[in-house]
Amino acid sequence: QVQLVESGGGLVQAGGSLRLSCAASGRTFSNYAMGWFRQARGEESELVAGVSYSGGNIQYADSVKGRFTISRDNAKNTVYLQMNSLKPEDTAVYYCAASRIYVPSMVVVSQSAYEYWGQGTQVTVSS
Repeated sequence: QVQLVESGGGLVQAGGSLRLSCAASGRTFSNYAMGWFRQARGEESELVAGVSYSGGNIQYADSVKGRFTISRDNAKNTVYLQMNSLKPEDTAVYYCAASRIYVPSMVVVSQSAYEYWGQGTQVTVSS
């Protein structure tokens, strides 16, 4: 079992920044690929960013490329999502998720491949 707890969400004006954190406990964090998903009201969940468990490979949704940065600190069992130049359309509940994958360089993009999920943190960007 892996427990995930997100923090860092809140209300910010357009153009501002937020940094989300996801603290993991339980199994060995470094053996899990990690992802950040978001779900806006009335819309389907989407992968925002994913990082391999080696940390060497990263993938972003086109809508956040150049603005968001995912990183992980395996020593602290934490994954981060730095969000800059926020837009109103970034408003959503953000979730971190963990996927037990045996390929250290693989970024997991399929939502169904993530076994563990945090409770979510609300990000609201005002115009």
